Amino acid sequence: MNKTLNNKAWFLVLPVLVLVAFSAVIPLMTVVNYSVQDTFGNNQFFWAGLEWFEEMLHEDRMWNALQRQLLFSAIILAIEVPLGVIVALNMPKSGIWSSFCLVVMSLPLLIPWNVVGTIWQIFGRVDIGLLGHTLEAMGIDYNYTQNVVDAWVTIIVMDVWHWTSLVALLAFAGLKSIPDAYYQAARIDQASRWKVFRYIELPKMSGVLMIAVLLRFMDSFMIYTEPFVVTGGGPGNATTLLSIDLVKMALGQFDLGPAAAFSLMYFLVILAISWVFYTVMTNLDKKGM
Repeated sequence: MNKTLNNKAWFLVLPVLVLVAFSAVIPLMTVVNYSVQDTFGNNQFFWAGLEWFEEMLHEDRMWNALQRQLLFSAIILAIEVPLGVIVALNMPKSGIWSSFCLVVMSLPLLIPWNVVGTIWQIFGRVDIGLLGHTLEAMGIDYNYTQNVVDAWVTIIVMDVWHWTSLVALLAFAGLKSIPDAYYQAARIDQASRWKVFRYIELPKMSGVLMIAVLLRFMDSFMIYTEPFVVTGGGPGNATTLLSIDLVKMALGQFDLGPAAAFSLMYFLVILAISWVFYTVMTNLDKKGM
């Protein structure tokens, strides 16, 4: 029996395609247009070709910002992923306390990014902030506006506080999907707690952990609001990450051509590293590691 294909359903997708075109494709084409042209105002543009891309590749400020960004993302992943898994493993699996823990863990994720930055900016101040005042009372010289180490510690702890809950919730969802039969078999075999985690829980969480790593990498690599509110990229350029440097170039200096080329290269770096993450973790998952 031959079935007639009905392609009218594609018309239902058309509004989504139009929305994506206006919200993503058209702005991207605008950035591409600026990246290959130069302007002196009055809406007059002159062809520049790949000049801005070559200039950015030879700019030390971009490479320095990239190094700081990679360091920040690496530290964030190294802390938040294991910490989120540990929190998920110690959360109650059922009952009222499980619901209570889920609500508490979700609270940091509900706070807007600019509010998070403002909270930690005030929290770390020596004169009115609880953290800054406490550290000063303990004899610890803490000043995130003048000390590079203090600034880095502040933005890292801030991000860990804000986003570890996401990893914990995803890991908890993976743990909840494990049938009780696996744990019963482990008890019968008298498997140790480490073996239960290594051979039962970790493989079952691998899928959600891959999603968590990808999400946290992309978010940390594009982070802007929180560190900008707290440190403004300082002291000096110590916490000037790629996004902050890009905004300074585009809005502060109004160098639209170099900023557009910078943003496209920024996008390609995120895309390439995310693809590497996804490929490696997918291969590990297929091998059962």
